[in-house]
Amino acid sequence: MDQRDLVERAKRGDHDAFATLAGDAIARLDAAARLILRDPELARDGVQDGYLRAWRTLPALRDPDRFDAWLRRLIVHSCIDIMRRRRHRAIEVDLTPIDVAGGGDFTSTIVDRDLVEEALRHLDPEWRAVVVMHYFLGMPLPEVARALGIPLGTAKSRLHRSILAMRIAVDADDVSATSSIPGGQLA
Repeated sequence: MDQRDLVERAKRGDHDAFATLAGDAIARLDAAARLILRDPELARDGVQDGYLRAWRTLPALRDPDRFDAWLRRLIVHSCIDIMRRRRHRAIEVDLTPIDVAGGGDFTSTIVDRDLVEEALRHLDPEWRAVVVMHYFLGMPLPEVARALGIPLGTAKSRLHRSILAMRIAVDADDVSATSSIPGGQLA
C-alpha cells in the first residue's frame, strides 16, 4: 500500500493506517528529537507530542505527498516548544546510529560522535534544530526554513553560524586536550 493511500485513510480516522505511517518514521524522528533536546525522556515527550499534533491536525493536511515533511516539522516544533518551556539543557544525549556503516575504525567513530555531541551541546535549540534537520534528517535548507517558519536567509545564517560555533567548540576542545598533556606532546 502506498503512502498516499495510507494518509488518505488516516485522514478519515483509520488508526491502523496512521500507526503504519508513524511506525515508518519513529526511530529517525526520535533520534532527531534526542539531538535537539539532549535528553532521551524529553525527546520521547517531544515525539509523542508531535504525533498527537499530527493525529489531531491530519484532516487539515492538504497534500498527502508532503506527509513526511509535515510530520518532521511537527516533531521539531514540539521539541523546540519543550525547550522553550523548560529553558534547561540536559547534559547527556544518547546518539544511536541509524545506519551502521560497514567497516571503519570503531574507536575513531566513537571519538567523532563524541566531538559532534560536544559541539551540538554549545548551540541554542533553534540553531541545533537547523543543523539536525539539514544534516541528520537530510532536509534541504528551503524545506528546513519552511518547517521552522523562518525565512530561507535566516535558515542559511543559522546553519552557517552553527557550523562555525561547532568548529570553534571542537577546536577549543582539541586545544584544551593537547594543553593538558605535559609539553603539549602526545605520548
